[in-house]
Amino acid sequence: MALDLSTATAPVFTEDPYSDDNLRDPYPLFARMRDAGPAVWLERYGVPAFTRFDVCKEILEDYSTFISSAGAGPKNLHHEKSWRAQGIMESDPPIHTTMRQAMGSVISPRGMRALRNQFQQFADELVDRILDMREFDAAKDFAEVFPLRVFGDAVGIPREGRAENLLALGAMNFSTFGPDDERAKEYFRMGQGTNDWAMANCAREKLAEGSLGQQIWDCADKGEISSDQAALLVRAMLSAGLDTTIFSIGNVMRLLSVHPGEWSKVHVNPRLTKFAIDESFRLESPFQSFYRTTSRDVDFHGMQIPADSKLAVFVGAANRDPRHWGEDADRYDIERQAGGHLGFGMGIHQCVGQPMSRLEMDVLLTTLAARVKAIESAGDAVPYLHNTLRGWESIPIKIVPA
Repeated sequence: MALDLSTATAPVFTEDPYSDDNLRDPYPLFARMRDAGPAVWLERYGVPAFTRFDVCKEILEDYSTFISSAGAGPKNLHHEKSWRAQGIMESDPPIHTTMRQAMGSVISPRGMRALRNQFQQFADELVDRILDMREFDAAKDFAEVFPLRVFGDAVGIPREGRAENLLALGAMNFSTFGPDDERAKEYFRMGQGTNDWAMANCAREKLAEGSLGQQIWDCADKGEISSDQAALLVRAMLSAGLDTTIFSIGNVMRLLSVHPGEWSKVHVNPRLTKFAIDESFRLESPFQSFYRTTSRDVDFHGMQIPADSKLAVFVGAANRDPRHWGEDADRYDIERQAGGHLGFGMGIHQCVGQPMSRLEMDVLLTTLAARVKAIESAGDAVPYLHNTLRGWESIPIKIVPA
């Protein structure tokens, strides 16, 4: 259900947050939306939108009122068929609980410790490579390369076809979390056939022995999940755990390249890498927005929202809310206490794969910090325009070896 404008008590915004200009630099618009009130009405899309930290956090934590099974985008999947079988991100308890427990048992602290050595091996190889180059594209030569290798190997899918299929699949998948505009349609055209490739390679017989994917299928063998759910969970690892990590690596590299003083701190003390990563998740959230659906009539921060209504949650705006983070919320400061940001969501739908993403980034960037004295921009970064994801197509970088 779309709210009728006559029911809206929030300030009306005619600006389009999904326009090219606002996707290139969303933060001035986000500031205006936050300042207008706890909710604004997006006239173009007929939905209320929420941008303040405390309000977005409240929505994400109240999973029974603001549900996920109707889809993470503006299309209501209770009334319209999804383009593919719904997975863990678009489910509610008890289905979500079962799938999350299976995923959590595989992406566990013990499991992550077991992966560190193989991540480290390729991190050393990749850092050797860029040290030889001295000048490189941190998006194409670095951020994409590392997760495609180590994450794909950890899940256990064949190496052949990863780059050609998984990047297009993720862009197509996440485009459904925003409006069905020409941009989203183009990503769907580019991603044709990639979901079929992924599902075929999520089958038990395609996965490497002992891999995370095989461990998910072991849960099915134990009766903890169904075979259909096992395939969907392996696909969820591929579609949710790859793109956001790629963009997160690119985002932190760009931030560090334009804030050389922050890189100097990391180089002197590589233990600060974790803080540099968390602050980048906050400042440049790879997930900018998604939707929830009301399960009942709700009076929420001055808005009377009927049951079965869509609403937009802009976590990219919430993570820069000065009401929560202070007046310097737009500044990149690796010594900030950035924990508690909404970059991974919150509540029962908080990203179950975040330990994997954090491990990948920590291993790679700690290795880089130990061997690179300085990094700096070597040209203008080219933004990646997507209705949901925030990242860069190209990030020219120069490095100075230690």
